[in-house]
Amino acid sequence: MYDPESSGFISTERFRDLLATHGSELDPHKLEVLLALADNNAEGKICYQDFVNLMSSKRSNSFRRAILQGGRQLKDSALREEVGLGFSQRLVRHVAYETLPREVDRKWYFDSYTYCPPPWLILLITVAEVREEEEEGVLDRWVLQVSSPSYLKGPLPYHPQLRSQAWRYLSYAFMHTGMEHLSLNMAMQLLVGVPLEMVHGALRITLIYGCGVLAGSLAVSVTDMTAPVVGSSGGVYALRNGTKKPHARVSSSLPRPVSVEFGRAVWLRFYPPAFPPCPNPSFVAHLGGVAVGLTMGVVILQNYEQRLQEQSLFWIFFCVYTLFVLCAVFWNVFAYSLLDVRLPPSP
Repeated sequence: MYDPESSGFISTERFRDLLATHGSELDPHKLEVLLALADNNAEGKICYQDFVNLMSSKRSNSFRRAILQGGRQLKDSALREEVGLGFSQRLVRHVAYETLPREVDRKWYFDSYTYCPPPWLILLITVAEVREEEEEGVLDRWVLQVSSPSYLKGPLPYHPQLRSQAWRYLSYAFMHTGMEHLSLNMAMQLLVGVPLEMVHGALRITLIYGCGVLAGSLAVSVTDMTAPVVGSSGGVYALRNGTKKPHARVSSSLPRPVSVEFGRAVWLRFYPPAFPPCPNPSFVAHLGGVAVGLTMGVVILQNYEQRLQEQSLFWIFFCVYTLFVLCAVFWNVFAYSLLDVRLPPSP
């Protein structure tokens, strides 16, 4: 009746009649996006597939391009100006403005986010770090002498003599040099990670965070070959620098804590160790996280609704990252003996 030619397109007037006939009300945000898509068509008609994608919360690159290339300007009031919102809605709106660059993306996210699933990943990692430090007796010490063999002989810290134990390239993230180190990482992890997970989901955040942690320990094993590593800064810096864009206020609002934390790491590395010849932990893991954030992180977090497999730049950076990991593995297997590196004794 409304599409007698079965073309898959109907005019905006017929679409409005259809809604009125069936007594249906379409969310204003979704109607706004649908009309923007219609204006991108040659005849200004609404596409059935666009409508299905919109109502089923599926978006793609073509969906984004249609909005960006359309001539329609979104004239409704900005999401920030809406009133009468509850606490949870205001929180989602705040997260949208902290992490998303365009008003249409913010409205889409605000309309579709349901707190299901909740942002559990970053909270779980943080709780696990605190629990581990409690067991190790870190919570009652401001700064530890982490070059102590009694500290490094545990199953989690990375130590160059124990680099054949592959899990240490990731598990070191759960150990810290004291309450000062743990507190700074927790603050940045929660302030940056939780909003990003609310928008992008646990899977993407796991990918960025895990790649940052792994890149951090591998970077240390290649460039600071005698130093141990502890702390989650590789993952935290990957998340933080993955949002390093003009709109990303969640990242730009943390320059001072980040500077303090990195300065602390550099100072600790070159401070005379209490148990020579083992040096203090390396700060190079921070730089490994930064590199991951500025490459894979930016691509993954650039457009939250796009599929990663549709982004060629993601595959380029992923291949570069995989090549780096393979080269670092070969370096760890052969370079230490070929260069006759003098490592500190095993803890």
